[in-house]
Amino acid sequence: MCSLCKNVTEQDPCVICSNPSRDQGIICVVEQPTDVLSIEKTGKFKGVYHVLHGSIDPLNNIGPDEIYINDLVKRVQGTGDSVQEVILATNPNMEGEATAMYITKQVKSQNAKVKITRLAHGLPVGADIEYADEVTLTRALEGRREY
Repeated sequence: MCSLCKNVTEQDPCVICSNPSRDQGIICVVEQPTDVLSIEKTGKFKGVYHVLHGSIDPLNNIGPDEIYINDLVKRVQGTGDSVQEVILATNPNMEGEATAMYITKQVKSQNAKVKITRLAHGLPVGADIEYADEVTLTRALEGRREY
């Protein structure tokens, strides 16, 4: 496991964390190592990652101490002002939202200057609007951007 990002790897630090061309000032927080692979497939993200290995799930006795949130907070705090942005890429379900809210509160309490963003939510490409639920449509409207 990588001591920096907690991703599963054979070397420490991992290939992504040790790559000098990656932007160490942008950390994308994901729930599982497989999420890193999915984002890497796009070829669009040039920052680094932090893998939580789960999400806050009180019904299954998984609290913030059972996943790698404290390591993330220490990582952001320990870098001074070098981390400019934390991208929350947790799943858009109840556990992922709770985890994102908790991380936001913890990171902001340690470093108020860091920008915290969330992956956009909305309609998938090829979807029909008439079949979308209210939450998805609401998020699509809230996350709209100029064309």
